Amino acid sequence: MELSADVLVVDDDPTVSEVVAAYLRRSGHRVRLAADGPSAVAAADAWRPDLIVLDLMLPGFDGFEVYRRIRQLGPIPVIMLTARGEESDRILGLELGADDYVTKPFSPRELTLRANSVLRRARQAAGIRGDDSGGTAAATADVRRIGDIEIDVTGHQASRGGVALALTGREFDLLAFLIAHPGQAFTRAELMRLVWGWDYGDQSTVTVHVRRLREKIEADPADPKLLVTVWGVGYRLDPPAPGGAPTGPIEPPKIEPVAPGARSDTSEAVAHPAAPHSRDIDGATP
Repeated sequence: MELSADVLVVDDDPTVSEVVAAYLRRSGHRVRLAADGPSAVAAADAWRPDLIVLDLMLPGFDGFEVYRRIRQLGPIPVIMLTARGEESDRILGLELGADDYVTKPFSPRELTLRANSVLRRARQAAGIRGDDSGGTAAATADVRRIGDIEIDVTGHQASRGGVALALTGREFDLLAFLIAHPGQAFTRAELMRLVWGWDYGDQSTVTVHVRRLREKIEADPADPKLLVTVWGVGYRLDPPAPGGAPTGPIEPPKIEPVAPGARSDTSEAVAHPAAPHSRDIDGATP
Protein backbone atom coordinates (compact mmCIF):
# COMPACT_ATOMS: atom_id res chain seq x y z
CA MET A 1 0.00 0.00 0.00
CA GLU A 2 1.19 3.54 -0.77
CA LEU A 3 0.02 4.75 2.63
CA SER A 4 -1.07 3.12 5.84
CA ALA A 5 -2.24 5.43 8.57
CA ASP A 6 -4.42 5.73 11.66
CA VAL A 7 -7.49 7.80 10.79
CA LEU A 8 -10.13 9.01 13.22
CA VAL A 9 -13.51 9.66 11.56
CA VAL A 10 -15.79 11.94 13.60
CA ASP A 11 -19.44 12.14 12.46
CA ASP A 12 -22.74 11.69 14.28
CA ASP A 13 -24.33 10.09 11.19
CA PRO A 14 -23.49 6.36 11.38
CA THR A 15 -24.17 5.85 7.68
CA VAL A 16 -21.66 8.53 6.69
CA SER A 17 -19.12 7.24 9.20
CA GLU A 18 -19.33 3.64 7.97
CA VAL A 19 -19.11 4.59 4.29
CA VAL A 20 -16.10 6.84 4.86
CA ALA A 21 -14.46 4.20 7.05
CA ALA A 22 -15.00 1.51 4.42
CA TYR A 23 -13.30 3.57 1.70
CA LEU A 24 -10.40 4.51 3.97
CA ARG A 25 -9.88 0.90 5.04
CA ARG A 26 -9.96 -0.16 1.39
CA SER A 27 -7.13 2.31 0.86
CA GLY A 28 -5.10 0.57 3.57
CA HIS A 29 -5.81 2.75 6.59
CA ARG A 30 -6.77 1.80 10.12
CA VAL A 31 -9.94 3.61 11.15
CA ARG A 32 -11.71 4.44 14.41
CA LEU A 33 -15.02 6.23 14.80
CA ALA A 34 -16.37 8.89 17.16
CA ALA A 35 -19.88 10.36 17.14
CA ASP A 36 -19.70 13.50 19.30
CA GLY A 37 -17.33 16.25 20.37
CA PRO A 38 -16.19 14.90 23.77
CA SER A 39 -15.57 11.36 22.49
CA ALA A 40 -13.66 12.75 19.50
CA VAL A 41 -11.27 14.69 21.75
CA ALA A 42 -10.85 11.68 24.04
CA ALA A 43 -10.12 9.35 21.10
CA ALA A 44 -7.61 11.78 19.61
CA ASP A 45 -5.85 12.10 22.96
CA ALA A 46 -5.70 8.34 23.56
CA TRP A 47 -4.95 7.18 20.00
CA ARG A 48 -3.01 10.13 18.49
CA PRO A 49 -4.17 9.42 14.92
CA ASP A 50 -2.25 10.45 11.81
CA LEU A 51 -5.34 12.16 10.39
CA ILE A 52 -8.79 13.24 11.59
CA VAL A 53 -11.82 13.51 9.31
CA LEU A 54 -13.97 15.88 11.34
CA ASP A 55 -17.63 16.77 10.85
CA LEU A 56 -18.55 20.24 12.12
CA MET A 57 -22.16 19.52 13.17
CA LEU A 58 -21.66 17.39 16.28
CA PRO A 59 -23.50 16.87 19.57
CA GLY A 60 -21.70 17.81 22.76
CA PHE A 61 -19.73 20.59 21.13
CA ASP A 62 -19.13 21.32 17.49
CA GLY A 63 -16.24 20.45 15.23
CA PHE A 64 -14.63 23.88 15.56
CA GLU A 65 -14.30 23.35 19.31
CA VAL A 66 -13.03 19.81 18.75
CA TYR A 67 -10.37 21.21 16.45
CA ARG A 68 -9.31 23.89 18.93
CA ARG A 69 -8.86 21.24 21.63
CA ILE A 70 -6.99 18.67 19.55
CA ARG A 71 -4.56 21.35 18.38
CA GLN A 72 -3.21 21.31 21.92
CA LEU A 73 -2.25 17.65 21.42
CA GLY A 74 0.12 18.35 18.56
CA PRO A 75 0.15 18.85 14.79
CA ILE A 76 -2.53 16.35 13.77
CA PRO A 77 -3.76 16.94 10.18
CA VAL A 78 -7.51 17.55 9.90
CA ILE A 79 -9.98 17.41 7.03
CA MET A 80 -13.18 19.22 7.97
CA LEU A 81 -16.39 17.63 6.74
CA THR A 82 -19.78 19.33 6.91
CA ALA A 83 -23.16 19.77 5.32
CA ARG A 84 -22.91 23.52 5.83
CA GLY A 85 -21.73 25.09 2.61
CA GLU A 86 -21.58 28.73 3.69
CA GLU A 87 -18.36 30.47 2.74
CA SER A 88 -17.97 31.77 6.30
CA ASP A 89 -17.73 28.20 7.60
CA ARG A 90 -15.13 27.25 5.01
CA ILE A 91 -13.06 30.33 5.72
CA LEU A 92 -13.24 29.85 9.49
CA GLY A 93 -12.11 26.24 9.15
CA LEU A 94 -9.19 27.22 6.94
CA GLU A 95 -8.22 30.14 9.17
CA LEU A 96 -8.13 27.82 12.16
CA GLY A 97 -5.55 25.82 10.21
CA ALA A 98 -7.49 22.86 8.84
CA ASP A 99 -5.64 21.00 6.10
CA ASP A 100 -8.67 20.56 3.87
CA TYR A 101 -12.42 21.13 3.75
CA VAL A 102 -15.04 18.92 2.08
CA THR A 103 -18.73 19.82 1.84
CA LYS A 104 -21.52 17.24 1.94
CA PRO A 105 -22.74 15.61 -0.20
CA PHE A 106 -19.35 14.34 -1.33
CA SER A 107 -17.73 11.45 -3.13
CA PRO A 108 -16.13 8.98 -0.67
CA ARG A 109 -13.50 8.26 -3.30
CA GLU A 110 -12.66 11.98 -3.55
CA LEU A 111 -12.43 12.21 0.23
CA THR A 112 -10.04 9.24 0.27
CA LEU A 113 -7.84 10.88 -2.38
CA ARG A 114 -7.78 14.10 -0.39
CA ALA A 115 -6.92 12.16 2.78
CA ASN A 116 -4.01 10.46 1.03
CA SER A 117 -2.78 13.82 -0.26
CA VAL A 118 -2.86 15.37 3.22
CA LEU A 119 -1.08 12.34 4.70
CA ARG A 120 1.68 12.46 2.08
CA ARG A 121 2.40 16.11 2.79
CA ALA A 122 2.35 15.58 6.56
CA ARG A 123 4.65 12.56 6.37
CA GLN A 124 7.09 14.30 4.08
CA ALA A 125 7.38 17.23 6.48
CA ALA A 126 7.59 15.02 9.57
CA GLY A 127 10.13 12.69 7.97
CA ILE A 128 12.42 15.58 7.08
CA ARG A 129 12.18 17.10 10.57
CA GLY A 130 12.28 13.92 12.61
CA ASP A 131 15.09 11.75 11.22
CA ASP A 132 17.13 11.20 14.38
CA SER A 133 18.41 7.76 13.44
CA GLY A 134 21.99 8.89 13.74
CA GLY A 135 22.91 7.62 10.29
CA THR A 136 25.72 9.16 8.30
CA ALA A 137 23.48 10.14 5.38
CA ALA A 138 22.06 13.63 5.64
CA ALA A 139 19.45 15.35 3.55
CA THR A 140 20.76 18.05 1.24
CA ALA A 141 19.65 21.44 2.51
CA ASP A 142 17.10 23.25 0.35
CA VAL A 143 17.11 26.88 1.49
CA ARG A 144 15.33 29.53 -0.58
CA ARG A 145 15.44 33.30 -0.09
CA ILE A 146 13.61 36.32 -1.41
CA GLY A 147 14.33 39.67 0.19
CA ASP A 148 14.47 39.19 3.95
CA ILE A 149 12.37 36.02 3.77
CA GLU A 150 14.18 32.70 4.09
CA ILE A 151 12.56 29.29 3.86
CA ASP A 152 14.34 26.05 4.70
CA VAL A 153 12.39 23.40 2.84
CA THR A 154 14.51 20.59 4.27
CA GLY A 155 14.00 21.70 7.86
CA HIS A 156 10.46 22.94 7.21
CA GLN A 157 11.21 26.34 8.75
CA ALA A 158 10.64 29.89 7.53
CA SER A 159 11.74 33.28 8.80
CA ARG A 160 11.44 36.97 7.95
CA GLY A 161 14.27 39.24 8.94
CA GLY A 162 15.66 36.44 11.11
CA VAL A 163 12.38 36.05 13.02
CA ALA A 164 10.63 32.68 12.72
CA LEU A 165 7.31 32.66 10.89
CA ALA A 166 4.45 30.61 12.33
CA LEU A 167 3.10 29.07 9.13
CA THR A 168 0.55 26.31 8.74
CA GLY A 169 1.52 23.38 6.51
CA ARG A 170 -0.36 24.73 3.52
CA GLU A 171 0.96 28.27 4.00
CA PHE A 172 4.49 26.84 4.10
CA ASP A 173 3.91 24.83 0.92
CA LEU A 174 2.50 27.89 -0.87
CA LEU A 175 5.40 30.14 0.14
CA ALA A 176 8.00 27.52 -0.77
CA PHE A 177 6.46 27.08 -4.21
CA LEU A 178 6.19 30.80 -4.95
CA ILE A 179 9.76 31.49 -3.80
CA ALA A 180 10.91 28.79 -6.21
CA HIS A 181 9.12 30.66 -9.05
CA PRO A 182 9.74 34.38 -8.40
CA GLY A 183 8.04 36.80 -10.75
CA GLN A 184 5.82 34.11 -12.28
CA ALA A 185 2.04 34.51 -12.14
CA PHE A 186 -0.19 31.53 -11.36
CA THR A 187 -3.94 31.14 -11.41
CA ARG A 188 -5.72 29.85 -8.33
CA ALA A 189 -6.46 26.58 -10.13
CA GLU A 190 -2.74 26.18 -10.95
CA LEU A 191 -1.75 26.84 -7.37
CA MET A 192 -4.24 24.25 -6.11
CA ARG A 193 -2.83 21.67 -8.50
CA LEU A 194 0.88 22.49 -8.37
CA VAL A 195 1.18 23.27 -4.64
CA TRP A 196 -1.30 20.87 -3.06
CA GLY A 197 -1.96 18.33 -5.81
CA TRP A 198 -5.67 19.06 -6.14
CA ASP A 199 -7.35 18.90 -9.52
CA TYR A 200 -10.67 19.94 -8.00
CA GLY A 201 -12.03 21.90 -5.06
CA ASP A 202 -13.06 25.36 -3.92
CA GLN A 203 -10.60 27.94 -5.24
CA SER A 204 -11.43 30.28 -2.36
CA THR A 205 -9.02 28.06 -0.41
CA VAL A 206 -6.18 29.76 -2.30
CA THR A 207 -7.58 33.23 -1.61
CA VAL A 208 -7.76 32.55 2.12
CA HIS A 209 -4.20 31.23 2.30
CA VAL A 210 -2.83 34.12 0.24
CA ARG A 211 -4.46 36.56 2.65
CA ARG A 212 -3.10 34.72 5.68
CA LEU A 213 0.37 34.54 4.15
CA ARG A 214 0.36 38.27 3.41
CA GLU A 215 -0.39 38.95 7.08
CA LYS A 216 2.88 37.18 7.94
CA ILE A 217 5.29 38.30 5.21
CA GLU A 218 4.14 41.78 4.16
CA ALA A 219 5.02 45.02 5.92
CA ASP A 220 1.49 46.21 5.09
CA PRO A 221 -0.83 43.29 4.22
CA ALA A 222 -3.44 45.75 2.90
CA ASP A 223 -0.91 47.04 0.36
CA PRO A 224 1.13 43.95 -0.58
CA LYS A 225 4.47 44.46 -2.31
CA LEU A 226 5.75 40.88 -2.37
CA LEU A 227 2.76 38.59 -2.82
CA VAL A 228 0.82 40.62 -5.35
CA THR A 229 -2.43 40.05 -7.21
CA VAL A 230 -2.23 39.90 -10.99
CA TRP A 231 -5.56 41.25 -12.15
CA GLY A 232 -7.57 38.69 -14.12
CA VAL A 233 -4.92 35.98 -13.60
CA GLY A 234 -4.03 35.14 -10.01
CA TYR A 235 -1.00 35.77 -7.82
CA ARG A 236 2.73 36.38 -8.17
CA LEU A 237 5.65 36.67 -5.72
CA ASP A 238 7.82 39.64 -6.67
CA PRO A 239 11.46 39.75 -5.57
CA PRO A 240 12.61 43.06 -4.11
CA ALA A 241 14.57 45.30 -6.46
CA PRO A 242 18.33 45.76 -5.88
CA GLY A 243 18.86 47.80 -2.76
CA GLY A 244 15.92 46.26 -0.94
CA ALA A 245 13.07 48.20 -2.48
CA PRO A 246 10.30 45.90 -3.66
CA THR A 247 9.58 45.77 -7.35
CA GLY A 248 6.23 47.08 -8.49
CA PRO A 249 4.62 50.06 -10.20
CA ILE A 250 6.89 53.06 -10.65
CA GLU A 251 5.51 56.24 -9.14
CA PRO A 252 4.93 58.99 -11.68
CA PRO A 253 7.38 61.91 -11.53
CA LYS A 254 6.21 64.90 -9.56
CA ILE A 255 6.02 68.08 -11.66
CA GLU A 256 6.23 71.31 -9.72
CA PRO A 257 3.88 74.12 -10.81
CA VAL A 258 5.59 76.70 -12.98
CA ALA A 259 4.78 80.39 -13.06
CA PRO A 260 3.19 81.63 -16.32
CA GLY A 261 5.83 82.42 -18.92
CA ALA A 262 8.64 80.73 -16.98
CA ARG A 263 10.61 77.94 -18.56
CA SER A 264 10.41 74.60 -16.81
CA ASP A 265 13.16 71.95 -16.81
CA THR A 266 10.40 69.37 -16.50
CA SER A 267 8.48 70.48 -19.55
CA GLU A 268 9.33 67.29 -21.39
CA ALA A 269 8.60 64.99 -18.44
CA VAL A 270 5.80 62.52 -19.00
CA ALA A 271 3.75 61.39 -16.03
CA HIS A 272 2.92 57.70 -16.23
CA PRO A 273 -0.41 56.67 -14.76
CA ALA A 274 -0.07 54.82 -11.51
CA ALA A 275 -0.87 51.12 -11.62
CA PRO A 276 -4.18 50.08 -10.07
CA HIS A 277 -4.10 48.91 -6.49
CA SER A 278 -3.72 45.16 -6.06
CA ARG A 279 -7.04 43.40 -5.87
CA ASP A 280 -8.15 39.85 -5.68
CA ILE A 281 -9.03 38.34 -9.05
CA ASP A 282 -12.73 38.64 -8.34
CA GLY A 283 -12.30 42.36 -7.69
CA ALA A 284 -12.05 42.36 -3.90
CA THR A 285 -8.84 42.79 -1.95
CA PRO A 286 -8.28 39.56 0.01
